[in-house]
Amino acid sequence: MNKLNYNDKDLNILMDFLAETSNDPLKFVENLFRWDQLGASKFKSPLKWQRKILEDIKTALDSNEKIIRIATASGHGIGKSALVAWLILWGISTKPYTKGVITANTETQLKTKTWAELSKWYRLSIVAPLLKLTADSVHTIDQACEKSWRIDMVPWSKHNSEAFAGLHNQGGRVLLIFDEASSIPDTIWEVAEGAMTDDETEIIWIVFGNPTRSSGRFKECFGRFRHRWKTYQISSKDVEITNKKQINRWIEDYGVDSDFVRIRVLGEFPLLSQNQLIGYDTINISRNRNISLDDVEGEPKVIGVDVARFGNDLSVIVLRQGRLIIDIERYYKIDTMKLSGIIAEKIAQFSPDIIFIDQTGVGGGVVDRLHQLGFKDVVGIDFGSSATNKKMYLNKRVEMWHKMSKWIKDKGKLIDDKDLINDLISPTYSYSGDSSQMILEKKDSMKKRGLASPDSADALALTFAHDINIDLHSKNIEKRNNILNDLTDINL
Repeated sequence: MNKLNYNDKDLNILMDFLAETSNDPLKFVENLFRWDQLGASKFKSPLKWQRKILEDIKTALDSNEKIIRIATASGHGIGKSALVAWLILWGISTKPYTKGVITANTETQLKTKTWAELSKWYRLSIVAPLLKLTADSVHTIDQACEKSWRIDMVPWSKHNSEAFAGLHNQGGRVLLIFDEASSIPDTIWEVAEGAMTDDETEIIWIVFGNPTRSSGRFKECFGRFRHRWKTYQISSKDVEITNKKQINRWIEDYGVDSDFVRIRVLGEFPLLSQNQLIGYDTINISRNRNISLDDVEGEPKVIGVDVARFGNDLSVIVLRQGRLIIDIERYYKIDTMKLSGIIAEKIAQFSPDIIFIDQTGVGGGVVDRLHQLGFKDVVGIDFGSSATNKKMYLNKRVEMWHKMSKWIKDKGKLIDDKDLINDLISPTYSYSGDSSQMILEKKDSMKKRGLASPDSADALALTFAHDINIDLHSKNIEKRNNILNDLTDINL
């Protein structure tokens, strides 16, 4: 302790103050920073919206709430990174053995924005001599406790989820902050929930972000889980420090009702996430349509099969009749011969007019095997091949997805299948600069964003590979039955 730049009297005063503000982050912020040294900074004291959140934390702690959840959706330039920095410094300074994790949508955001802002406020804080700030953590200077009294900067990754799953601190304080939370994948949110299980522990989970997506766990803080969260939506128009001239230009250029202004100014969720092909609202309308098997009698029957290409991907079979999905089945780590046999069984049970199979990569072997067995109405589809409408679509995959999206919007009924729905809302789309062709986000790109391969949605999209001639059905039934009878004694 003698290494600190405080005499014993001042140190005792400081320690008393930190204990006093353990439940009062606003008082901490107002008194622990050298506001007079901020110079030309836009901050002279906490802003109105920041004060409100800091006061809410005090109210919750004074009420002995053990789990505090606060979600803030906002426009740009409101000072949320500063608030994140204040909360980190308050959290670790005012309660011994606090543990925490801070993450963001990208590692770049975390290092250049979140952690850079923390570094600035750390230098201005009179508690800096008590703490050590590194490139990826802030912790006590007491070497004996630095492993158990610390807050870490952790870039999220579905392969590094143990950093969130292991965030336990029985009887102490846990601080968990998500910055730019709208783009943090649902899997990380779900794993982070594991930190909520410690009994008699002060758990503070705070999430911030621009509301860029109309689906996902950040949106659900304001929707299905709003009873769990204290929520705020902060408009840049109402914050003291924002550039009002720029805001007015955006409103003039894009319109106050545009998603651009909703997201970047008003802190409101988009009617459709930026470049999201299929929105959650559209999916809900589809799920609630009243369509039965009797209603689709006589409509074409189609099977779509997405064949797994990588170890963690699934092979998925979708059965669709006209406006209705009949069934979805998934298979993990299944070889092509066994998958071919299962498809043959589905053909016998469902009697489809046509079967579309993804023949990219190993899927070609499934198509070949079924042709070998005599199923001539099995059609291989290469996702990267040319679209039927080459002027509008870059390739076959985006053409199928767009046709599927129109089916969902206009007439189709989706089933209550979580994996399918998550797949449908995940990929984004764009347009090529030179030809204005629609482009669908690649699976590799989605995986880099922490999203799963949309295998179920790809299988459903395959059922829209080509328009179906209803006359095919009656012509193919007798021929297919003969094939199946011949295969009775064959090990498929």
